[in-house]
Amino acid sequence: MTERRIGLALGGGGARGLAHLHALAAFDELGARPAAIAGCSIGSLYGAGFAAGLSARELLDHTTRVLDRRADVVGKLLKARVGRLADMFGAGSRNPILLDAEILVPLFLPDDVPQDFEQLQIPFSAVATDFFGRAQVVFRKGPLVPAIASSSAIPGLFRPVLHDGRTLIDGAMINPLPFDVFGDAVDATLAVDVTGGPVTSTKGFPNVFETMLGATQIMQAAIVAGKVAARGPDALIRPRVDGVTLLDFFKTGPALRASESAKDETKRAIERLMQD
Repeated sequence: MTERRIGLALGGGGARGLAHLHALAAFDELGARPAAIAGCSIGSLYGAGFAAGLSARELLDHTTRVLDRRADVVGKLLKARVGRLADMFGAGSRNPILLDAEILVPLFLPDDVPQDFEQLQIPFSAVATDFFGRAQVVFRKGPLVPAIASSSAIPGLFRPVLHDGRTLIDGAMINPLPFDVFGDAVDATLAVDVTGGPVTSTKGFPNVFETMLGATQIMQAAIVAGKVAARGPDALIRPRVDGVTLLDFFKTGPALRASESAKDETKRAIERLMQD
């Protein structure tokens, strides 16, 4: 199971990324390991944890433990808040709930995830977007927190990350499913797409926040569709996540149950890629 090198790409999708845990469990249960991992947004968080040597079960336990304590989650969000209520009425009507991803990411990362890329057990890449350069940025070395924070900095929810002279935002703005960043480091690619499909709703008008985040998901899905149509990964897993919205992090149980079939699907894909 270790002869053929598989690159694992974990895409962005907010709370829908909980389904990544099933794909990681598939590797664990087969006794296999990716040769390299690339992550975007929520995929960068789970990708870094798996690259650090944590099992899918350990990542699930950590996720459940953190999200079960709602008061603690709210406390962490308040610690990371950089916007003020007065900003609503200031120049430009700035966002009063804006968060600092560089403060928030360390508060949610498992303690066993190291500080630097070089300390990871599996080569790992995190994808972000250069806001002014309008270009993809792929982190492969240096400190992990700025890379994951940049990759996860959803516009309108997180303040952009200033790092190495660049202004960085969510990698999903340019590459929501980074199966094309491995180069010659792998023989085959397996990608887990959690952008999801159409959402059934009886509401005629979403609120401002729902519109902003929903539009982001529509854009991500369109980018992924275009990439897959042009030249897709060797195996593509699309967990059932349509009933989960971007910020449904307190619905861990329902989200994982709905997407459970992704584990066996990933197992079959791994076995096929190993044999090709």
